[in-house]
This record gives sequence, C-alpha cells and structure tokens, in this order.
Amino acid sequence: MIVHLIDGTYELFRHFYGIRRFKKTDPPFGAVAGVLHMIAKMIEDGATHIGVATDHVIESFRNDLWAGYKTGAGIERALLAQFHPLEQALAAMGVVVWPMIEFEADDALAAAAYLVARDEDVQKVCIWTPDKDLAQCVVDNRVVQIDQRRNQIRDEPAVLAKFGVAPEFIPDYLALVGDAADGYPGIRGLGPKTAASLISRYGHIEQFPAGTLSEENLELALLFKNLATLRTDLPLFKRVDELRWQGPTASFESVAEKIGDAGLAKRVQRLQKHMISPQISQITPTKKTR
Repeated sequence: MIVHLIDGTYELFRHFYGIRRFKKTDPPFGAVAGVLHMIAKMIEDGATHIGVATDHVIESFRNDLWAGYKTGAGIERALLAQFHPLEQALAAMGVVVWPMIEFEADDALAAAAYLVARDEDVQKVCIWTPDKDLAQCVVDNRVVQIDQRRNQIRDEPAVLAKFGVAPEFIPDYLALVGDAADGYPGIRGLGPKTAASLISRYGHIEQFPAGTLSEENLELALLFKNLATLRTDLPLFKRVDELRWQGPTASFESVAEKIGDAGLAKRVQRLQKHMISPQISQITPTKKTR
C-alpha cells in the first residue's frame, strides 16, 4: 500500500500562477480544476490512498506566538477566492480533505504521515510538497517528500545532503537560519553552514552548551523552533483505509460544471469504472536530490 499526502494549498498556488504565466488570465476556478486534474492523473497512474491538506484560513496558532508569522495579507483575491471551492470540489470528488483552521496544512500532512507510517501494511508514504519544513517528516526511504515541479524525491540521505542535518533536526535548523516564507528571521549572523555545524556538533538547540548562543538568541531560537515544529498529534483519521478513493459523490458532476470543466466529471467517472492497481514508479519521479 502506498499513501499519497498532498499539500492542497501549495498546489492551488502552483496551478494559479502556472495558468497566469502560460495563458495570461485568471479563470475563476482554473486553479481548482488544475488541482483536481492532477489528482485524477495520480489515480489514473495507480494511486489508491490519497489525502489532501488545505489551509481553510492562512492564520494559525503560530500567529499568537510570533507577530511576524505569515498571514493572508497580500494573497491575490482571485487566488484566495478559490481556497474554499477547492475543499468543496475535493470532497465532491470523493477525495479525503483536511481543511485546517487552528493548525496549518503542513501540520495535517505531518500528522497524517505519522499516523500512516504506523501501519505496517503501508509500503511508502509520499508527501507531495517542496516545503522545507516537511523534511522533518522524512523517514529513511519509506516516508519521502516529492517535489513534482522539480521532479525530485527527497528521502533521508537527500535531506542530509540538502540541509546538512538529518530530518529530526530540521526544526532546529530552521530555527537558526529562519524561514522567510513563514515569516520568522532566524538568529542574526547564523547562516546554513554554521547552523548545520552547530547541530552536527551538539545536537538539538536544547543541548547546546551554555554560551553557544546568547541568552536572548537562545530564547528566540527556542521560540522559532516551536514555530518550525509540525504537530503530529492531530486526530485526522483512525484507519489508513479511510483514505482509499472510492469514486466521486453524486454532486461531483454539478461541481465540475460550476468550475467550468464538465470534461473533468467524465474523466473521474471513467476512473471509477476502471480502477487500476497502484504502480509507484508511474506516479513518483525517480530523480533524487543529493
């Protein structure tokens, strides 16, 4: 059994700007249709168990911890208007979707990966997102990150090669170097090489010898580590088989018409009639980052 966990928010952004770049237009539900077609292609290629995490709202509990943490400010209205329709369309398509409010989509992906990996029947867990904070969820070559745009797989050796630290130290690493996308700056004067060197020498930030960081910087580093640490204790589901795609709901045809893609309904209906066996080599890239 191979389980695919998809960052719906990232994919919505990717398709929105991809359509704009190539077609020079912003169809009202173009990005929604793009994400659904992507998932349909995965099912055509053999995916059977799929879960999609979305940010129902951009803000989360982390905004209460750090005033500069990312918000929905600056997101274009044409893109923001497709957030909730995506969730509704995924549900109508019969795809499990986790809309996050207090937490973030990344937390849902981390929690789902943790829950899925506990099942011995699961051969591989594929987390479809390039976000570097999800690298903390990678385990050997069983739980991997997939960057579809770059056609790359990131397993544990690839995480080490990219960041200079093992997956378990990614929150420490991000705490020190910062994450501009999430809105926290890291510790002034510490670049990627220095951060990786400190972690390789001492381990987690809590294990750094006294004086390695000033008292003020240590306090900041621990705060940023809290921001970077994804939550894995969300009760998203009880059994992995809850993620098995069983086909669209009765409302999917009308949803496809609403988003202006009636052909999508026919494509998904054909899939329901002709479900095929999973073939991981067809639905994950073979190139690894090192």
